[in-house]
Amino acid sequence: MATPEQLAKYEMTIGIECHVQLNTRTKLFSGVDNDAREREPNTVVSPVDYALPGTLPILNREAVDKAILAGAALGSKIANVSRFDRKHYFYPDLPKGYQISQMYQPIIGAGVVDVYDFATGETSQVRIEHAHLEEDAGKLSHASGYSLVDLNRCGTPLIEIVSMPDIHSSTQAKNYAATLHRLMVYAGVTNGDLYHGNMRFDVNISCAPKGSKQLGTRSEVKNLNSFKSVQAAADFEFNRQVELLEAGKKVNQETRGWDEAKQKTTSQRSKEYAQDYRYMPDPDIPPVVLSDEHIAEVASRVPTMPHQYRASWESMNLDSSVVESLLDNPRLANKLTQVLDGSSAKLAARVAHWFTLVLATDSELDDEKVVAVPTEHLVELATMADQAELSSTAAKDVFIKLGGSKTPRQLAKEMNLLQVSDTGEIEKIVDEVLALPEASQAVADIKAGEFKAVGFLVGLVMKHSKGKANPGLAQQVIREKLR
Repeated sequence: MATPEQLAKYEMTIGIECHVQLNTRTKLFSGVDNDAREREPNTVVSPVDYALPGTLPILNREAVDKAILAGAALGSKIANVSRFDRKHYFYPDLPKGYQISQMYQPIIGAGVVDVYDFATGETSQVRIEHAHLEEDAGKLSHASGYSLVDLNRCGTPLIEIVSMPDIHSSTQAKNYAATLHRLMVYAGVTNGDLYHGNMRFDVNISCAPKGSKQLGTRSEVKNLNSFKSVQAAADFEFNRQVELLEAGKKVNQETRGWDEAKQKTTSQRSKEYAQDYRYMPDPDIPPVVLSDEHIAEVASRVPTMPHQYRASWESMNLDSSVVESLLDNPRLANKLTQVLDGSSAKLAARVAHWFTLVLATDSELDDEKVVAVPTEHLVELATMADQAELSSTAAKDVFIKLGGSKTPRQLAKEMNLLQVSDTGEIEKIVDEVLALPEASQAVADIKAGEFKAVGFLVGLVMKHSKGKANPGLAQQVIREKLR
């Protein structure tokens, strides 16, 4: 492996091609189900996907609208006229012998992604060269001496988002992939299930001496399906290339695979050039012609995006880990904003912590149940906790039970959790506690000026009241009685 001194002499440059599976109901050019997860091989396939003679593709209008939404989320110009091309290559999982893609006139033009650094909170910009619609190929499974082909994914609608080589560290590459994933999920164009390949990243990496105006020879690591693997593959590949250059060897332009178990890349084939694919316009698909009015109407459907939520939540002064946890779930993010709009930043912050902490630790709850809770019930519960009608623990217990027609106050009464905040009632409980034998030493300590013992007495009050006494008021009464 290259030494730190050797690595410091070079700069890493990365461009990423991201394949986003669109969550349309049907495939890009056929009318069969677009969801191939956990399906028997070759059961979600049409004659078009099999490329049977005489079949013709019919473009899915929903896929076009999803592409417009994705382009709007990227801040890109949407083309009024785009066209499909045939990308020729021969592989068993591509029955036609070509893939329908967009080489010369893509639907999505140049854009930019504000990459969020999840560790520092800072942002950097990565330019988007373009993004285009295309169909996916099938899947090959290799065994000893033979291979099996599954065409369920064949014809799945994708947009391929091509970045400019603006990324210069593996951390930035990981953050770009994570930011792009959130943008596409929030825009509603993909389910974003990385395990099932809803988004896959091809990472193009090169290295050159620092200060060089010319990029090095690049290698492409294909089909990465996690942010962690994007970072790890970039680190390994940069190290490998530096080691070659330091030994006086050249870096070959090639496609490489990522071995997750060994945490290393392996050579697959020499990198093809555009001319190797013999691109030609697809004669069976007419141009896609979009009016400015239609583009504007579809783009207007883009919902609130992650950076907009962050900005609107600043008044709550939430820890960054809480913010990022909430942003991992668009439905919770939207629900919290509804709470903030209907209350104060202080109350909404309480709800934000319940969303993150209680959801993460309580098996009774899921995000679907929480999102269904009326916003006014969440505000009411936060208000009760803020006004010390409920202890923090009791408020969490009530939060877990929300979801039906009963209000938080009704639930708190049924669960006997409302705190006693009546001064007269607290004084009675305190008098009873101060008369207990186990309280005598603490009483003596307080009278001697050791006020740390107040906490012990408050604990006895809470135990004596079965957790219902207002601890703040109990402490105040104890101090007054023992002055």
